[in-house]
Amino acid sequence: MVYEGLPDILRVDADGPVRIVTLNDPDKLNAMTDPLHEALTDVWVPFMRDPDVRAVVLTGAGRAFSAGGDVPGFLRNVEDVEYRRASMRTARLLVDHVLGCHVPVIAAVNGPAVGLGCSLAVACDLVLMSETAYLADTHVSVGLVAGDGGVVTWPFMMSILKAKEYLFTGERIPAATAVELGLANRVVAPEALLGEAVSLAKKLAGQPAQALQETKRALNLHLQAAALRVLPFRSRRRRSPSPRPRSPSGPDPSRNGPPPRRAPARRAARRTSGRRRPGGSRR
Repeated sequence: MVYEGLPDILRVDADGPVRIVTLNDPDKLNAMTDPLHEALTDVWVPFMRDPDVRAVVLTGAGRAFSAGGDVPGFLRNVEDVEYRRASMRTARLLVDHVLGCHVPVIAAVNGPAVGLGCSLAVACDLVLMSETAYLADTHVSVGLVAGDGGVVTWPFMMSILKAKEYLFTGERIPAATAVELGLANRVVAPEALLGEAVSLAKKLAGQPAQALQETKRALNLHLQAAALRVLPFRSRRRRSPSPRPRSPSGPDPSRNGPPPRRAPARRAARRTSGRRRPGGSRR
């Protein structure tokens, strides 16, 4: 199958039964601009329809795997509610497609994988990291909920205490530490990374297809269930209420809670008329 219509910032190469997907925007450190994010989300559908695909390798061009979300996109998310909703839908689709792809997906992390780049790498089935690479989930550090990244996958791979430490602080996780924690499978010399990832992909492609694919599906059901619980939380955003004009004929509608209740005039007058004077007679 020929993969047509892809932008230059996403490249797909075929090596027998293996498809090599390269994030190809090195000048921006493969940051997830809208065009790259959308292309990467859509590319999994042809893979799932192509009977010749038996494994996928995902890597980045240049010195980074992916620098994560695009800063102008962050700003627009704050200012444009409809854009934010569309971004959340795309983010959800990308997670669904990576976890739901029937063939094994191997991340060849050639450099820094930060934010969404880190989420993408760790969502793959196997993770090979260059000696010079590192992971960092920096969502919290830039004021975002880590709802599509480490919060979904990390508790299945490492101590939840360690997951909290790295998610709360956004600290870098070097390749060797990532293997120790369970976020990566092995560390590879930079010049050998892609070759080893493709070799591993071909090895998996030689396994009995149904047995391997259904085993992946069974394992990923845990991650997909976690994603169903967590991803809607990410899309919630508390917004400060807009100032409301004060009504000239009533209480300020922006006050918290209902206005204080006052006794009707007749009831107040009735209570007054029923009081006794000090001498014992009524008013």
